[in-house]
Amino acid sequence: MNLTDYRTLGRTGLRVSPVALGTMTFGDPSWGADDDTSTAILERYLDAGGNFIDTANAYMAGRSEEVVGAYLGKKPHRRDSLVIGSKFALSMDPADPNSGGTGRKAIRHHIDASLRRLGTDYLDLYWQHNWDRHTPLEETLSTLDDLVRGGKVRYVGLSDTPAWAVARMATLAEWRGWASIAAIQVEYNLLERTSEGELFGAARALGLGVMPWSPLANGMLTGKYTRENASPEGAGRGLFVGRHLNEGTFALLDTLAEIASAHSTTVAAVALAWVRQQPLVTATIVGARTIAQLDDNLASLSVVLTVAECAQLNALTTPDLNFPANFLRDFGVPAQQGSTSINGINAGAR
Repeated sequence: MNLTDYRTLGRTGLRVSPVALGTMTFGDPSWGADDDTSTAILERYLDAGGNFIDTANAYMAGRSEEVVGAYLGKKPHRRDSLVIGSKFALSMDPADPNSGGTGRKAIRHHIDASLRRLGTDYLDLYWQHNWDRHTPLEETLSTLDDLVRGGKVRYVGLSDTPAWAVARMATLAEWRGWASIAAIQVEYNLLERTSEGELFGAARALGLGVMPWSPLANGMLTGKYTRENASPEGAGRGLFVGRHLNEGTFALLDTLAEIASAHSTTVAAVALAWVRQQPLVTATIVGARTIAQLDDNLASLSVVLTVAECAQLNALTTPDLNFPANFLRDFGVPAQQGSTSINGINAGAR
């Protein structure tokens, strides 16, 4: 498999690479990558055949979008062949109560600001970055529909949104003739699998694409963490990985290392391959602070795990799901694992 083995995103006709380039690291050398390195990472991904770029207005306070926009300004011929997604909802000005959230005023303001920073007149995907409990879902959906009808947005998606809200928003959009929900973004990796319960259930029933973020659990599954060295050099996100520093995780890392050795690859490549091979996953978001990190992540595309290897990893990380998942399982009601077939096209096709 490579970046040009495109997949359809949910019930849309949009074709995307199986690995999306996440740009949260772009534009800040203190934590991520400086402008030149970010541009080099972007160009390497595109030259390898990738077409899917994931950013957000709040990434590096807008700098991520600006870096992508600066690149497109120098290479305008690339724009129409790319699928560019950005997000709204997080506040860009703490002093302004209407600077964040998913209300009509905020969305209208943020779409124009994102388009300016990106140097484009439309977004292929516009994501609700997170659920906003203060705004009626109908207000958000109708505003997004206006943007699609007005040509500023092609498709809309939901990130970090509860399953009940995903289901209600997708159903409201369908019944009212508004722009449909194309996909969801969820935290998903071998150490965080609770999305397999309600969120995956909603995606399966509604034909939504699934895009995992943090597939390496904030670096925990790269192989650099060991029992002997729980704080390796460059581990700057200890707040996020600390909850995983336990014997269960190290047992998983041991197994990942064994499988990696059998495939002559890395622990990270195996962890990424596991995510990619899950039936409902359309595209996995990977980030990088260096070109070497990007190359390592893309190398996972050549790794195909066996059924036995996937089962071994699944057994080590079986999630404890919310009621009624375990209750139904105990009564012999199996969870569906198949992918969604849309018009004869397998949305999760490998």
